Amino acid sequence: MTRGDLSDKKVLALVSGGLDSTTIVHWLSQAGVDVTAVTIDLGQPDEDDLESIPSRMKAAGASQALLVDGKERLAQYMLQTIQGQAWHEGMYWNTTGIARMASVAAALPAIRDLGIEIVTHGATGRGNDQARFEIALAALAPETRVYAPWRDAEFIDALGGRSLMIDYCEANSLPVSATREKPYSTDANFCGLTHEAGKLESLSTPTDFVSFVMGCSPMDAPDKTERVSIRFEMGAPVQVNGEPTGLVKAYETLNEIAGRNGVGIGLDVVENRRIGIKSRGVYEAPGVTLLGYAYGKLLQLILDRNSRKFFDIVSRQMADAVYEGEWFTPHAASLIGVTEGIARFATGEIAVRLYKGNIRFDSAADAPHSLYDEEGSSMEKIGELSHEWAQGYMELADYTARGFAHSGQARKP
Repeated sequence: MTRGDLSDKKVLALVSGGLDSTTIVHWLSQAGVDVTAVTIDLGQPDEDDLESIPSRMKAAGASQALLVDGKERLAQYMLQTIQGQAWHEGMYWNTTGIARMASVAAALPAIRDLGIEIVTHGATGRGNDQARFEIALAALAPETRVYAPWRDAEFIDALGGRSLMIDYCEANSLPVSATREKPYSTDANFCGLTHEAGKLESLSTPTDFVSFVMGCSPMDAPDKTERVSIRFEMGAPVQVNGEPTGLVKAYETLNEIAGRNGVGIGLDVVENRRIGIKSRGVYEAPGVTLLGYAYGKLLQLILDRNSRKFFDIVSRQMADAVYEGEWFTPHAASLIGVTEGIARFATGEIAVRLYKGNIRFDSAADAPHSLYDEEGSSMEKIGELSHEWAQGYMELADYTARGFAHSGQARKP
């Protein structure tokens, strides 16, 4: 699909309000395309004035522009991701990927109410976001089609680069905050933030020049520990340090606590993108990292041996479903069904201590479904479990091992 195919269509542009958004909206409107710009409010910590984005998009040529609240939806989707311990390679918590799913879902009412036929976005042809946006749209709004400027030769020839877009905006008096000097790009929501591109594309470049937004570098964190407790009920955080909290507030509070201790700040990952190339990302996700660690500790208490093995398979597949944009598939629904079933037993209070980017377990309490038996696992002569009961178990295990030896299948030293 090209720009010329859009002249008689209603087009909705999913926009962040930055350089790509401004350029694309103006470039389409100059060709007579009727564009409605929709920005999803995900509590972007790098955006000083979200409320101003609609007016900026209208100034760029949009016939109308909307700001839609998506924070509660993102909070819930992120919690499901945490419940699945669904991080991508290198412990990246998939905060950008899950935000794309929340954005598409939050935009659905506008797509339907306005009778939108075409949706456009600013994702490039080299990244993951094109798949995330478009697969989600195909699943949730199959009546729509997608126009991707970064896959249109006309756009690429004219504006296929950061410097070219800055030149275009300057020539058309369009206000943008992007500069040629900024050494990387940033994408953010209240769950996490991604830095990539620019100088970060060189693996000979350390990340010292990155200005962190959601907290401080671990090296700059206070030289003292901070204790924090999180109480979960049926898999959801309901208290932080003894204070009741809602879900969005929990992320905000934990972002502040973890961020000031350098937790989840500056994760540097070279990862595999869906399309088969590698990319480098520097991530911030202080609250999610802390919440994910605490929930993971609670899982250690409630999962038996076989359930743990099964959960680890589910976790890996859920991480792929988020990262690759397949959140609204039947497969993802099945995975979420498993993790939500487990979450029914994830009740308890986990306390940790934070120090210069590190999280150390402190205590677990009031976990009624915990399988941990302090007496049974003790090396002391206490509790009901007798050492002698293991005799029959070990005789069976030894018998199997001897069978390997007699058959010649035992692995040689």
